[in-house]
Amino acid sequence: MNTTAGPASAGHDGPVRAPDGPVDEACTARATVDAHGAVSTWSRGAELLLGYGCADVVGLPAARLLADGQLAGAPRSLRALPRWSGTVELLHRDGHRVPVRLLAHRRRSAGEGDAGEQWLLFCSRTPPSPAQDDALVVSAFSRSPTTMALYDTGLRLRRANADMERVVGLPEEAMRGLRVTEIVTDPESERTEAGMRRALETGEPQYLRHTLQLTGHSRESVWTTTLTPVRDGAGVVRGVALSSQDVTEEHLARSRLVLLNDAGVRVGTTLDLARTAQELADVAVPRFADFVTVDLLPAVEGGDDPPAGPPPGPVMLRRLAAQSILEGCPEAVVEYGALAAYPDGSPAAECLAADRPLIRAVTESAIGAWETRDTADRADRVREYGFHSVLAVPMRARGITLGVATFSRHRRPEPFVRDDLLLGEEITARAAVCIDNARRYARERRTSLTLQRSLLPQRLPRQAGVDVASRYLPASAQAGVGGDWFDVIPLSGARVALVVGDVVGHGVRASAAMGRLRTAVRTLADVDLPPEELLTHLDDLVLHLSAEADTAAPGGDMGATCLYAVYDPVSRRCAVARAGHPVPVLATPDGRVTLLDVPAGPPLGLGGLPFEATEIELPEGSLLALYTDGLVEAPGRDIDEGVDTLREVLARPAPSLESLCDAVVRALPPERAADDVALLIARTRALDGDHVVTWDVPCDPSAVAAARGNVSRLLADWGLDAATFVTELVVSELVTNAIRYGGPPIQLRLIRDHDLICEVSDGSGTTPHPRRARTFDEGGRGLLLVARLSAGWGTRQTSAGKTIWAELRLPAG
Repeated sequence: MNTTAGPASAGHDGPVRAPDGPVDEACTARATVDAHGAVSTWSRGAELLLGYGCADVVGLPAARLLADGQLAGAPRSLRALPRWSGTVELLHRDGHRVPVRLLAHRRRSAGEGDAGEQWLLFCSRTPPSPAQDDALVVSAFSRSPTTMALYDTGLRLRRANADMERVVGLPEEAMRGLRVTEIVTDPESERTEAGMRRALETGEPQYLRHTLQLTGHSRESVWTTTLTPVRDGAGVVRGVALSSQDVTEEHLARSRLVLLNDAGVRVGTTLDLARTAQELADVAVPRFADFVTVDLLPAVEGGDDPPAGPPPGPVMLRRLAAQSILEGCPEAVVEYGALAAYPDGSPAAECLAADRPLIRAVTESAIGAWETRDTADRADRVREYGFHSVLAVPMRARGITLGVATFSRHRRPEPFVRDDLLLGEEITARAAVCIDNARRYARERRTSLTLQRSLLPQRLPRQAGVDVASRYLPASAQAGVGGDWFDVIPLSGARVALVVGDVVGHGVRASAAMGRLRTAVRTLADVDLPPEELLTHLDDLVLHLSAEADTAAPGGDMGATCLYAVYDPVSRRCAVARAGHPVPVLATPDGRVTLLDVPAGPPLGLGGLPFEATEIELPEGSLLALYTDGLVEAPGRDIDEGVDTLREVLARPAPSLESLCDAVVRALPPERAADDVALLIARTRALDGDHVVTWDVPCDPSAVAAARGNVSRLLADWGLDAATFVTELVVSELVTNAIRYGGPPIQLRLIRDHDLICEVSDGSGTTPHPRRARTFDEGGRGLLLVARLSAGWGTRQTSAGKTIWAELRLPAG
């Protein structure tokens, strides 16, 4: 935008120079008229338009430049208008008239009243020709990523873009002049043509959703179509524009979510085994499978725990439910309640042996692998109805295998895929929990394990600083589920927080309290509190929760223990604080296994007592084991003996952290533990100079450009040129803020991980906050810009001041 100036600074907008890019400033004539009607600025483009130099017109009344001395067609008073546009005739220096399209903006300087009013005048010296516009429109239409076509009032195709040709599989020449019902011989094409007629008759856009089987495509696809009337300059409808978008993936994802939600609502409405199994079969047909069977191990129906380990073949299963897309389930051979053998090689037996879901294509060789004299009827029925894909999912709940759910397709042509496996595993897992609830209810042993598992992390996030593995083992059914938990929390600067805690007691109340404490820890970690301060706030929360519990039910005091550690892969330093929790075990790469010397601290809920943190430097590749007391405590075994056993297991080499967790779990907790067990093992990593670079930044505005240059060169060295533009913008804003509002020492740090982390530290402890800048404010938009360009940003306090960080997504590849 043109920078306005009063008469005191009258002259050109600035020195005329070659444009930095495709924009030629001289193509626009610009001028400013002050509150007295005098010309105050005059651009090079205005000089080329009218022939007057800057010295010829600045200070003179602008009306002298009008051919008729006034703005024809303009209101008598322009004071109430923020902007005016119209065609005027101006006088050239040689006397001839110059018709132009003029755009005028009214501007008022703050605090100067009417005297500060100015008008900014703009007009184009070389407006694009209609022929150029037409060519641009045609090119944009042809290359649009949206499927588009243009039909005339006779509903015959006039134009089709490249994406339309790709989708239909025909060139535009082959489709031109044909109706949509002639191009695509599909029932949906008649709906589309009917929508076109409505668009022509009503003049209103029409919106359609189609499910199509396009030529050359193996499966149906879902499309949304908009039919828009096309009008000419007189407003007469001259045709219909069709634009379509393939929303198949969104439709499938939404269908899976709807099915998952329905499974959560419809499965497990009672504590009846057979009804729960039938609800699982009913919810899966027909949206997920054509034929479903649910078979349980014989011991489950009686309420007993099935034997440990995979069942020996042939597996004996009892049919509990079946459902088919065909009336009467004609595919079923095994009757309800009957006991049937599933030989090795059958999908049911194979998934139970592997203890994981699997997908199998149904071929003649696959059928022959499990066909025996006893299963010949089932094999014949599979061939008769044309089964082609089977998904078998073991039904497991609370560490016990209950049976197997088998999903089959013979009418739907699409085989099961990976996403189907995950969905089938999820809905089967929900049904299995319900079946186990019914089994335990029959024996009067219901527990709150479902709640406990839902509150624990379902998947530990990938971290730059550590590799992690975890185990959670609930207490036996007789003892009831406790309140143990663990968590891995990403922090700014590639740091990571490791948490293990234990709520006193068992049952639903302990599980609910655990969920509240876990949420509180994540919230406090998000504000980057040091470990000892975080535990202090958590102690206050436990006191409040205990007071609430005592008010609702006297004697409901709550206690808990917790260990909180923060590891920084850049400095390799780890800060640890604990509140009455067992000491973590450290195994270093040199083979030493020790207990960290961390001050004990009181358990949470006592109040008024301080917590202390220990900070140590960890060699890269160190193992840090955090656990609850249920791991090392057992009847008849001293806790020190359990800790020594843990140290021995950690000292042994293991191929992976997962196998190490398995080894710990095998060596320590008893088979029927009286308390929950939570185990979290982390292997530390370090970010070296190839991933972290730090610069000292002088407290001088001129240092911003140098910082941008350093970043640009570094990203080029890292092969991240695609991220340079955004990163330079963020660095420029953060460094500028640190220089303007912070104080020395100022440092800039870039950390390369799966994302790019930009940090600027300064000596001020004041936390910045984004604000909404007004239209004419020169500043105030920096943090808003950072927020829009980054995946996340924030501030953390340091011993020397504060650090502002921003995490930038790196381009794929």
